[in-house]
Amino acid sequence: MYAILDIETTGGKYDEEGITEIAIYTYDGQNIIDQFSSLINPQKEIQPFVEKLTGINAKMLRNAPKFHEVAKRIVELTKDCIIVAHNAAFDYRILQTEFRRLGFSFNRKSICTVELSKKLLPDEPAYSLGKLVRNLGIPFSNQHRAHGDAKVTLKLFELLLEKDVHKNILKNHINIKDPNKVPSKYLTLIDNLPSEMGVYYLHDSENEIVYIGKSKNIKKRVLSHLTGSQNKAIKIQSELSHVTFSLTGGELVTLLKEQNEIKSNSPKLNRAMQFRIFPIGIRIDSSEAYPILIIEKIKLNFRYISVYKSLKAAKKALSLWADDFGICLNKTSLSKSDSVCFNHGIQKCDGACIGKESAESYQQKIQVLINDLSYPKDDFLIVETGRKEGEFSFVFIENGDFKGYGFYELNHQIKSKRQILHRLITMDNNPDAQKLIRSFLKRKKYKKLVSL
Repeated sequence: MYAILDIETTGGKYDEEGITEIAIYTYDGQNIIDQFSSLINPQKEIQPFVEKLTGINAKMLRNAPKFHEVAKRIVELTKDCIIVAHNAAFDYRILQTEFRRLGFSFNRKSICTVELSKKLLPDEPAYSLGKLVRNLGIPFSNQHRAHGDAKVTLKLFELLLEKDVHKNILKNHINIKDPNKVPSKYLTLIDNLPSEMGVYYLHDSENEIVYIGKSKNIKKRVLSHLTGSQNKAIKIQSELSHVTFSLTGGELVTLLKEQNEIKSNSPKLNRAMQFRIFPIGIRIDSSEAYPILIIEKIKLNFRYISVYKSLKAAKKALSLWADDFGICLNKTSLSKSDSVCFNHGIQKCDGACIGKESAESYQQKIQVLINDLSYPKDDFLIVETGRKEGEFSFVFIENGDFKGYGFYELNHQIKSKRQILHRLITMDNNPDAQKLIRSFLKRKKYKKLVSL
């Protein structure tokens, strides 16, 4: 027996959401045996974007039953059933949370139709419920409402049952273990973690840091490590003794702190980031009259105008620069030709490749490129939100170099460089940090820039 269900929530911080609507269809593999659908009064505010998405508002929920009033019905409908949902981990977790608030445990086997669809329908372009069922020709009305989503999940599951001719994949996708059940020894550890942005440190029994990570929601991310089945999660579970954390407030401070502390501490489970996040760089060789843009693995004692995660990404960026700034392909790592470059033939290169453009003119183009990639000012602060109400975080750039970050509450605390230095947590001005800062500035996610 299966219990096909869907839940709509208030949104909000992880593990603090409330249910606004639930729908359950008890299904025996052939027919619907029982069903239940109801709005639920979550006794908390609905996030505006959720209200817009679902159409469910506070007025609609005012006279709806509270969760404890329907809990018995949910238990009856799901007893001896395998829960089936699209992104089952979410719906199951929300149910567990609500029952835990009532002082009861809720444990069922489960099947995720997202995972099952990826196995049985590998050629589909997308696996979100709406896109998937429409591509399969399944009619879908009342999207983002529990009864509509649950009904269409049932139709999808019927198709998947037929597709699974040998029943092997279906058996493998029944989660016998509770996918969100944290081992009891970790329950206190999880309860003590904040649902806020920061950097967290996973320690082993010898108090050595084995992994450093970042998240907008520390509790949610650590919980994913403790319930995950990927290789990294399994290694973390075998090593973990306790967790410490540092709240950061701002996104940029979080990114910079994580990469800096991974390099400083070299945790054994962070091997990929111990050296460089962006191992490929583009630098300028100015030893000739016409500067050459070189793509290479980053080397010490060289200054790179930009860095990338892969050679492919670096080549793509250099190709775009050639188009946007009139750079000659033959003066880059993209071409080894001694003759006229391709871009000259399509009038995107002014002829540096054949000496038609003067060296001085070409050098000016390179300078324009450098200016475009540079920070907007030589000396400034990037200001973001802080760790608590009334506090702000800042990232300090001096003479075009990243110096570190800090926190302040009142504007007069950062009026001079001396005051800034008193509050500064210094960091290395490495290529990874420079890339993170430039990308952040480009996205304009900061509160303000303060010139010094």
